[in-house]
Amino acid sequence: MVGKILVVDDEKDMLALLLRLISEGRNYSVTTESDPVQALEIFKKGRFDLVFTDMKMPGMDGISLLEGIKDTCPEASVVMMTAYGTIETAVEAIQKGAFDFITKPFKREQILLTIDKAMKWQAMVGENQALRKALAEKSGFSDMIGTTPVMKKLFERLRLVAGTMATVLITGPSGTGKELIARAVHKHSLRNREKMITVNCTAIPENVMESELFGHVKGAFTGAWKDKKGLVEKAHNSTLFLDEIGDLKPELQTKLLRLLQDGEYKPVGSEITRKADIRFVAATNHDLKADIQAKKFREDLYYRLNVISLELPPLKVRKKDIIPLCLHFLKKYTAINQKKITGLSSSTLQALMQYDFPGNIRELENIIERGVIFCQSDSLTIKDLCFEDSQFSYLEGLDQDIFQLSFKEAKEKMNRIFHRHYIRTLLMKNFGNISHAAASAGIQRQYLHRLMKEEDIHAEEFKSEPRPTQES
Repeated sequence: MVGKILVVDDEKDMLALLLRLISEGRNYSVTTESDPVQALEIFKKGRFDLVFTDMKMPGMDGISLLEGIKDTCPEASVVMMTAYGTIETAVEAIQKGAFDFITKPFKREQILLTIDKAMKWQAMVGENQALRKALAEKSGFSDMIGTTPVMKKLFERLRLVAGTMATVLITGPSGTGKELIARAVHKHSLRNREKMITVNCTAIPENVMESELFGHVKGAFTGAWKDKKGLVEKAHNSTLFLDEIGDLKPELQTKLLRLLQDGEYKPVGSEITRKADIRFVAATNHDLKADIQAKKFREDLYYRLNVISLELPPLKVRKKDIIPLCLHFLKKYTAINQKKITGLSSSTLQALMQYDFPGNIRELENIIERGVIFCQSDSLTIKDLCFEDSQFSYLEGLDQDIFQLSFKEAKEKMNRIFHRHYIRTLLMKNFGNISHAAASAGIQRQYLHRLMKEEDIHAEEFKSEPRPTQES
């Protein structure tokens, strides 16, 4: 599909110049208009992908035109042009949803690079609108969102193992959705008519864990005034999910091993061995092999649990899933809070795409929920997400201790902070294309490579080439 571009400027020579620059060797449909009021009417009828507009024009200024365009089509990319460039006007334009800001006079390469970035962004927006529709319609693993290769591979393994009786060990950092995977395993198993029983190996106090897990008989200990069913008995003919299995104490690991090996256990205080037919699923954020070396986890139990391994990656290595996840959580929390919020501003999405999310999906969900609560318009902005009070700040890593350093040390620290944020933002805006990123920054490609190596930044995590949407 040919991209549609609208160019608005009260100077007709500028319109002719931009028409020639954009049309040379490019397959775009370009419309020019010198009257901003008429341009808004043209946009409403034509719905363009990209708009270039001057800032200072008679009848309607660029900011007002930007607002009118965003009211009509929030997804449109608008690039502001001005010969009166200031930080204040740039910030105002970006806050109101502008895609980029160009100061006159500009170079041909700058215009073409901006168009390439905007069209790639439009492709992402279109792809994720399709994802939003697919999320509402698809069945199967509908609670799990992911289109990146690593997630598609995980979903394929999940489809193959869910219907079997194999024990599954789910690993990955905190907040990556291990419990969601466990529920999917149970939901698509032959035991899904029964409720999955969950044991949180961290939350249950050590002195009552054995009783909670295996039950007890009357008189087994002080306060045991009647027999009690344990979670193992309740999980008979169903699935037992052992969450945070790495925190289970060694003595209970021994008793759990017997249950996995033979399907046998004894309630606390009982001499009678009981049987349980259970499908086991376990999850942990521990490195269990390291725990084995440290004598904190039984090696034989590890191999009993690790029949099928499903590893969940951190969110920072599946960047393309951030926008679909945002849409999912936005839909969830607008419904819960009864708000009418249609999307996220482009600057907000860009900020989210460049963040590493140490708290993974759980942190992203919390951010979107907070944004929905504070949002007072139909689109989430950076301000709604409270970026200024969080790790999203440009001065991430800066603290009062910097003033205790020498000037040289403080300057080096500030340079590292600047390099890290600038390079990540640069690569994100250029979708991981190092050549384009270097050109837009006005630096040599080799120099950018060296800076990336120093900061351990990899272009691959920012690549986002448009491709047809596929169901996970």
